[in-house]
Amino acid sequence: MKNLVVALTEDGQQLMGRSDDDQVQVAQWIEKIADGSVGKDNVQDLNAQLVPRTFLVSNYFTAADAALYGTLYPVVSKFDPKQYYSHPALTRYFDHIQSQPAVRKAAESLAPDFSLVTFDLDNSPKIERTTESTSTKDKTAKKKLSEKEPEQPAIAPLKEATHETKEKKKKEKKPAAAANEAPTKTQAKAAADDSGPPVPSMIDLRVGKIVEVTKHPDADGLYVEKIDVGEATGPRTVVSGLVHYIPIEEMRDKRLLVVCNLKPAAMRGIKSFGMVLAATSKNGKADGVELVEPPLESEPGERVYFEGAEFENAVALTQLNPKKKIFEAIQPGFITLDTKEAAWINPETKGVHRIRTKHGFCLAPTLIGASLS
Repeated sequence: MKNLVVALTEDGQQLMGRSDDDQVQVAQWIEKIADGSVGKDNVQDLNAQLVPRTFLVSNYFTAADAALYGTLYPVVSKFDPKQYYSHPALTRYFDHIQSQPAVRKAAESLAPDFSLVTFDLDNSPKIERTTESTSTKDKTAKKKLSEKEPEQPAIAPLKEATHETKEKKKKEKKPAAAANEAPTKTQAKAAADDSGPPVPSMIDLRVGKIVEVTKHPDADGLYVEKIDVGEATGPRTVVSGLVHYIPIEEMRDKRLLVVCNLKPAAMRGIKSFGMVLAATSKNGKADGVELVEPPLESEPGERVYFEGAEFENAVALTQLNPKKKIFEAIQPGFITLDTKEAAWINPETKGVHRIRTKHGFCLAPTLIGASLS
């Protein structure tokens, strides 16, 4: 751990904090890490502390992060999928710190001590669920059956039970058959799935803020962004193909819209957990690509929805089923209007449904008639 911090310091990194208050916090964290109060011996407590944090101090990388990364490395590098599944905030933080360009550069000089750790989340063990009530009921039934002494020929109670069961089923069916009965909340929730035709409210759109952006190490045209979408687990990793269209300086600290319920997908070795919404000129990418922007007052995690009574109060799907190609079916209707506002045009009714937050409408800075994807 000490060698890593020294290597980073020798590389000219300003690691001890940018303000007096930050310097105090960095020193406190390093002291806790050094004496073992925080680190490898209490990963469960540390996982809880890291839930709201991107970095240990403020919103930038410091010596405290380098020290904690170095301390955690021998432990996290030996985690199996079950362990990083049970420590999601710690795993997210560790992966975020090890991906810092300065850390990777310093790690190369110390190789193989701090080689890159990969997390095989696809093969994480499935959570086993048991139904306690069913299990208890079965045990009780078996116990009663073993204790019961038959007082009559077995055929008689069997006939009676069958008759009673049929009568009971008839009675139970009657309330469900009432055609004019209003659906319960449970029934309404069950109906809000992807069984119907694709509609834009199925898409989970949120306001996001890029807190870090780097170029993909193995793909010249891809950015790797850490985007705050208001989740307690911290920023999401999102990969986007915007390198040739938007300078990296314009990506930093950018507020934008993020599609949050696509199925995670690996892009040249890095898993992406979302998609940024960008507007492409009607004449093609060569004429301009811009990020769709939320209103200035919007905060990370804020809900983005489609104008119209049928969409404004709808709940998005937890995850879009890639086999049903829901986003692909809706996307051709995305466009920017003459006002540069982002909208979805219903292909059947030609109705215009602008994309908005509670603070106002989302728009592209300059493009009119642009497609969104």
